[in-house]
Amino acid sequence: MPAVGTHTAPVPRWPIVVPSAAVAVLVASLFWPVAGTLAAVCGVALVGGVIAAVHHAEVVAHRIGEPFGTLVLAIAVTVIEASLIISLLLAGGEHTEVLVRDTVYATVMIIATGVIGLCILLGSIRHREQQFRIEGAGPAFAALAALAVLVLIMPVFTVSAPAALYTTSQLAFVAVCSLLLWCVFVFFQTVSHRDYFLPPTPTADVGTHAPAPTNTRAFASLGLLFVSLTAVVVLAKQLSPEIESAVAALNAPRAAVGIAVAVLVLLPESLAAAQAALANRMQTSLNLALGSALATIGLTIPVVVIVCITFDLPIVLGLDAKDIVLLALTLVVGAIGIGSGRTNLMYGAVQIVIFAAFLFLALVP
Repeated sequence: MPAVGTHTAPVPRWPIVVPSAAVAVLVASLFWPVAGTLAAVCGVALVGGVIAAVHHAEVVAHRIGEPFGTLVLAIAVTVIEASLIISLLLAGGEHTEVLVRDTVYATVMIIATGVIGLCILLGSIRHREQQFRIEGAGPAFAALAALAVLVLIMPVFTVSAPAALYTTSQLAFVAVCSLLLWCVFVFFQTVSHRDYFLPPTPTADVGTHAPAPTNTRAFASLGLLFVSLTAVVVLAKQLSPEIESAVAALNAPRAAVGIAVAVLVLLPESLAAAQAALANRMQTSLNLALGSALATIGLTIPVVVIVCITFDLPIVLGLDAKDIVLLALTLVVGAIGIGSGRTNLMYGAVQIVIFAAFLFLALVP
């Protein structure tokens, strides 16, 4: 009988070939205009990078186990996303002062309504009802609600700076709170209360009980994961002019560009969470979704605030009234659903409707 940690199954070649091809397309997009045929090739490469990223994240997650595995993809995507935001801020340009706000808000809404709603809907269709641990999901959602209000809503109501703005000291305070709360959550999830984030009942999913990959394969997948995610994020950035053209053709607001790019960047996490829900691992889906949303605020905001204070860059965090209402609705509905500890078709449908309202009102404000 083979020892734990050995994996004699043949290693597929496509997870190596696809990221390499995506990087080759990425290099080509840096030297030639991304339009026409090259834009189509970039789109295909982006989708391939997403699929490869999910595969490698699952390999790493399987090796290190839950709940550590779900942190891998969340942290990787967040670090690359923060780097992309900082590069755009330093490059300057029109509307960059609201870039952080639009990106963080879009990410929270996409994850809290779109990703979670899709996972619940798919899981309910296949498995009728699924369970998860309230002990873990509840504190995670509470932390997300607190950070979302502090970062996106409170700037509208403070009086030390003009509307929707924080003063430098307020920015520093919010950045420190965001980072500390995320660090406490990671400690809570991986050390002090790790069992709160493990599946409440054993799963029959074959992939869960398969032999763990070797350390060599896990480290190789970790490297290829970052390669794939880098290709996904940069290709999304390269395709953003094409997305802007499509948005302009629809006469949609510029915020729709940020939403479209955020959707592309979040595809790896979304696909991984949906696959887990279909495999009757709703706990893993929620770990991925809530962990990603918390990492987006807890890691991105402190780094961006440091850059903005250092280079004296303007940053607007406060949402407008319409978006505040939608975010509040998301937090209320999310709290109700998390409190049950079980998923069902109706709750998934409600989440999808809120997500659809978010997308529609972004196009038709």
